[in-house]
Amino acid sequence: MTTARTDRDDVVQDTQVEFPLLRLAELAEDLGSERVREEATALAQRANEGRFYVACLGQFKRGKSTLLNALLGDRILPTGVLPLTTVPTVVRLGASRGARVRFRAGKWMAISPEDLPQFVSEELNPENKKGVVGVEVFSPSPLLAQGMCLVDTPGLGSVFEGNTAATQAFVPHIDAAIVVVGADPPISGEEVALLKKVGKHVRDLLIVMNKADRTSIEERQAAKSFTAKMLGQHLQRRIGPIYEVSAEERLANCGPERDWGEFVAALEGLVHESGSELVRAAARRGLARLTEELFAIISEEREALIRPIEESEARIHHLRQTISEAERSLRDVSYLFLAEEHRLSDMFLAQRKQFLATAGPKVNAEFERELKTLPRHYGPKFRRDTFHLAQVVVEREIRPWLEAEQVAAEQEYRKVDSRFVSIGNDFLKNLAESGAPEFTRMPNPLDSNQGFRVRSRFTFEQLLHVALPSSPLRYLADVFLGMVRAYGVIEKEASDFLAHLMEMNSTRVQSDVVNRVQESRGQLEVEIRKLLHEVTRVAQRALDRARVAKAEGAAAVEGALARLGRAERALRALSQSGEGNRPFAEDGWSRESRRND
Repeated sequence: MTTARTDRDDVVQDTQVEFPLLRLAELAEDLGSERVREEATALAQRANEGRFYVACLGQFKRGKSTLLNALLGDRILPTGVLPLTTVPTVVRLGASRGARVRFRAGKWMAISPEDLPQFVSEELNPENKKGVVGVEVFSPSPLLAQGMCLVDTPGLGSVFEGNTAATQAFVPHIDAAIVVVGADPPISGEEVALLKKVGKHVRDLLIVMNKADRTSIEERQAAKSFTAKMLGQHLQRRIGPIYEVSAEERLANCGPERDWGEFVAALEGLVHESGSELVRAAARRGLARLTEELFAIISEEREALIRPIEESEARIHHLRQTISEAERSLRDVSYLFLAEEHRLSDMFLAQRKQFLATAGPKVNAEFERELKTLPRHYGPKFRRDTFHLAQVVVEREIRPWLEAEQVAAEQEYRKVDSRFVSIGNDFLKNLAESGAPEFTRMPNPLDSNQGFRVRSRFTFEQLLHVALPSSPLRYLADVFLGMVRAYGVIEKEASDFLAHLMEMNSTRVQSDVVNRVQESRGQLEVEIRKLLHEVTRVAQRALDRARVAKAEGAAAVEGALARLGRAERALRALSQSGEGNRPFAEDGWSRESRRND
């Protein structure tokens, strides 16, 4: 199930793109960075096969999976009302339909496409408890014949925050994007924030307004104008046409075609005109990012070899002291964040009170209306039916409010988060300018667009111990009430139960949102600390390797310095070589030369 290429020139070009990445993988192996080696090797394989990723992005319930199925002409990707994608799903060319999943242990397991929901749905794999880290689907669609891979990404804005995080984490691997928007509701702030991040390195964005069959012409025109305006403002570039389609109609081969033909033609044009360049651009981005990491390792190891061991130990001690002082400063920032948490908590409390004031009468009216349809015969059964009805009516109102509250809360949290991420990045920048060279090699800055960093843990409390009391006296009393047709007593208790359900579950929603704010703040602080301690970790590893070399004598130290020099020259050549058409030996860093060291 591999991607077949039909253009001989493309094969040669993409093989040449592979060379610098393979050299980078060799360098990473020698420098002891297994993570960089694995990522460079995977990117080289992708370049050699000419694969590039066109990600389908958008908010939860935009119809992304349905749109991809329509492009493939096959309902191969699962769709549904509930969030369905816990990890990005890559659709590749295959001789026949197929699928496979990869787990945290690193092994792939072949599965039937019909079994995909077992691994990619929140219902059957809640919060990705099965540990799925990769999903690939194989399709014989001619659309994929030239190396394009379609990527079904988790929807933004669902109550499952891990889905949004999975999409954010995939952003560096995106080469082009299909952006699925809607008219009701129009493009959201979260979608705009993601596209702003994607747009920094992705040129080709195809904007699709799906579900055109469900909205009026006026609604679609207004939404298209709003979407174009928002994206133009935030991406600071011209936005191409917005294609109106109905993916469901195209799958069913019914209804007007609308802009479907133009959309497919634009996608095919992307493959023919930009496919090879997208592969090369992905390779260049990965090469630049991974090269910087190896430069930092080389610099640290060289300095550790040149300095006396005692001086390196003293520097690491100083680094740790500086980090301890930095963490004390972080606590001051944390107090500011804590004040914002209290403000948000008060706001969520006010919103819960407003929700109860607005939704309470509506819920009571619905309950009273549906209560009249229940048969009134056996007392205990009538109690079960009325209490179950109360649960259904309350959950029916609570769930949509939960989703709306989570989205609103995330927007409020992002405002606070962006300020504190900015403070955190300024904090790291000041450290880098403090005179300690180690901090100038700080890893990538914090992401200001991440939002909530933890998933929702909300579960609807049904209060079964109240709804289904086990007391024999209660059971006998209900039998008696049914016999004398005194159903009003049970109805009154069910009405009180309904009010209690509303109060308790709205409080649980509020608590869930507040907890997500608090835990997200804590994880933001952890992210900053991880960046700080990564500096010490690299320095400590360099010291350990230097200690071994010095114990073996001056010749070993000279050999290690020479090896680092060759690695640095090779890295510099890689960063300057563009697509790297030269053979391995020209940069002085082949496996043969490494064996001779």
